Amino acid sequence: MKAMLLHKAGSPLLYSDLVRPVCNDNQVLLKVRACGVCRTDLHIVDGELDAPKLPLIPGHEIVGEVIGRGKHANRFALGQRLGVPWLGHTCGSCPYCDSGRENLCDTPGFTGYTLNGGYAEYAVAEQDYCFPLPSAYADAEAAPLLCAGLIGYRALLAAGNAKVIGIYGFGAAAHIIAQVAHWQGRTVFAFTKPGDDAGQQFARTLGASWAGDSSQAPPRAMDAAILFAPVGALVPEALRRIVKGGTVVCAGIHMSDIPAFPYSILWGERTIRSIANLTRKDGEAFLAIAAHTRIVTHVQPYPLSDANLALSHLKSGQLQGAAVLLMD
Repeated sequence: MKAMLLHKAGSPLLYSDLVRPVCNDNQVLLKVRACGVCRTDLHIVDGELDAPKLPLIPGHEIVGEVIGRGKHANRFALGQRLGVPWLGHTCGSCPYCDSGRENLCDTPGFTGYTLNGGYAEYAVAEQDYCFPLPSAYADAEAAPLLCAGLIGYRALLAAGNAKVIGIYGFGAAAHIIAQVAHWQGRTVFAFTKPGDDAGQQFARTLGASWAGDSSQAPPRAMDAAILFAPVGALVPEALRRIVKGGTVVCAGIHMSDIPAFPYSILWGERTIRSIANLTRKDGEAFLAIAAHTRIVTHVQPYPLSDANLALSHLKSGQLQGAAVLLMD
């Protein structure tokens, strides 16, 4: 099979010929149809997440067709379309798994990081960590749901019952979750990089009632803010914009250092919290919403061999919505 392979952090992915993987007893073999390009992939390739399996096939927003099954893998039928997310394995027995917090498992496996992912023509995945996908979505449209959507949804849950929500960094996750929040009847304020007029207009088309750059004050104080941009300086900025008792949710897996800030902007029982991974219950709940609301995912397709170009466009902020690799 053809695959994009990472040999060393900081180096480009190599378009490679590899042996097609073989599934074990509890895995399914997928013919990959599409794979989303996530900012986490960029953090891995750039070496900002420092413990990947090497060599590695990245990619954890996999849409594929079941073409093979292990002898105990009978949950899904041959020919069925499945999605494979970031969480690819948990131990099932640590204190976190036992208490329903498998996203914090002590010995997890992560697709496209510690397990080979979907920047390839074929992939294997444990059947218990795969999801059937809503039929209304084409392959490319479905791919961003599997991380941008799932992690974004967990971040939205962490914002509690906030009625006014600010979203910092209007990329793949934000463009999905803004639609969900708007559907739920919340008010959404979108924050982009200074000068990104196109991004701000894009946010308005997806339900944001106001959009501006990250240094601006919104029309009124917010109940919560979700940070998708991996910029630590946005934490104190967001704290200044939320009400007492409000929450700043850091939704990325990596962020630059948070600068010092005065205690006064945290005082008033404001909260800063992070989001780590996802649970399978998150996936089931979010995909049910996606099937019901018909979220519009804006995607920019690339052939598998152009994965480096897609990552470059993501890094430079040239994308509106999400990049997706197509295998055909």
